[in-house]
Amino acid sequence: MYKLLLCLRYLRTRYLAFICIVSVMLGVATLIVVNAVMSGFSTKLKDRLHGVLSDVIVETDRMDGFEIPNPDSTSDNPLPPLTPEQVAARIMASPAGDRIEAISPTIEVFAILQFEFQGQTMTKPVKLIGVNPESRAAVGGFSEFLERQKDAPNVTFDLTPEARRQHELNMLGAAPPENVLVMPNVPQQPLVRKIDDLPDPDDGVMKAEMPRPRVYGAIPGYTIAHFRYRKSDGEVVTEAALRPGDRIDLTTVSAFQTDRGVSVKPVSGSFLVADYIKTEMSEYDQSLVYVPLDHLQRIRGMEGRCTHFQLKLKDYEQDKEFVVRELENIFPPQGGSRVATWEQMQGSLLAAIEVERSILNLLLFMIVGVAGFSILAIFTMIVSEKYRDIGVMKSLGASNNGVMSIFVGYGLLLGVVGCVLGTVLGLWITANINEIEQFLTYVRGRQIFPRDVYYFKEIPTNVEALNVVVVNLGAVTTAVLFSVLPAWRAARLHPVRALRFE
Repeated sequence: MYKLLLCLRYLRTRYLAFICIVSVMLGVATLIVVNAVMSGFSTKLKDRLHGVLSDVIVETDRMDGFEIPNPDSTSDNPLPPLTPEQVAARIMASPAGDRIEAISPTIEVFAILQFEFQGQTMTKPVKLIGVNPESRAAVGGFSEFLERQKDAPNVTFDLTPEARRQHELNMLGAAPPENVLVMPNVPQQPLVRKIDDLPDPDDGVMKAEMPRPRVYGAIPGYTIAHFRYRKSDGEVVTEAALRPGDRIDLTTVSAFQTDRGVSVKPVSGSFLVADYIKTEMSEYDQSLVYVPLDHLQRIRGMEGRCTHFQLKLKDYEQDKEFVVRELENIFPPQGGSRVATWEQMQGSLLAAIEVERSILNLLLFMIVGVAGFSILAIFTMIVSEKYRDIGVMKSLGASNNGVMSIFVGYGLLLGVVGCVLGTVLGLWITANINEIEQFLTYVRGRQIFPRDVYYFKEIPTNVEALNVVVVNLGAVTTAVLFSVLPAWRAARLHPVRALRFE
């Protein structure tokens, strides 16, 4: 009992102990906040990556897509390779079929995008993806990120009446509407479009006797279709460079089958903007353009072929390894195919995030190390000042272990109090971090977390109970370990010598 009473007395009367408590508190609070923010960014990034990518991806290096031999083909009756629909049916008939919820064949190829904006021709490299909107929406990572058709039951590339009206204005060479913002220092010029391959409007604005060709819609990334710039007063302005109904030209390479192999030549097609895809990840929003799969197959000369299969599993964590093994039997690596989960596709990025998080935790734990050295220095001073008291206690019958346990218990008490206060402070900062950021932005007059850089509406946080426990255990252990040496010195004191020198 006397050990506990002495620890509590030292805690109340030794004001130097508050230095140790504050050091431990700040270290624990910092680690909790940093872990919560890093985990929040990591979780949000993983959700975005998993949302854009399907659970399992099958891809090929061949420019002309997969070439899966028809099992019914013989030398006497040669049959063409399986179509994407036949391959999907074969996958569903395999042992992995019961664990797959949806399959979507796609074509993914590089392309050059061109469009006119205020009399100037804009050119951007993009990743062109041909999809069937219904099957791609069933796989996931598509309809939930669309601007106009967000979570729509039936996603299409069709134009809205407003988009068709904009298309008609473009065909007539109309100037941009007044409610469209204009980039500074760029002269206004009317938009003049080529109309030889565009349809006639439906409301009689233009008439033509020739049959109207079909108009194909496209869904570019939000950043591709919008410019962001900062005004002189610091306001961030987003301007639509591509409105629904505007025309874009996409140039890619062909994949025609010839006697000499695959013919790689430039091919192009014109599309009208039907919607935007906004994943809030700049890597995708500034590079992806979705177009109808069947039309891209015709443009590239690869009817009945695709370059990717996107698969959604019924239970990803439980079934991913089994499904990958079964798919490798259908798509052997020797044929230039690759089967991977979304985590394997983004393995280097996810690994880099974890390494960065581990190194940052290691560096920040030095704050707790500073608190440990504070405990070591203060306890050494206390032992030096309490020579006489230690001698009296030992002369009254206190054992070496009893004296040592007093100081070790004192260090444990300091660590526990500091951890409790640090945990409360860290959780409070994490819960109110966006309000704190807004206050600091107001005080400094400059954004600490610029939304135009991260595309997040607020700072993401994710408190993991295991991390909080590990941080607390580490801080308490550090406090106890750094109190062992002064406690051992106090226990080694001889009572007669201690009283003699006092």
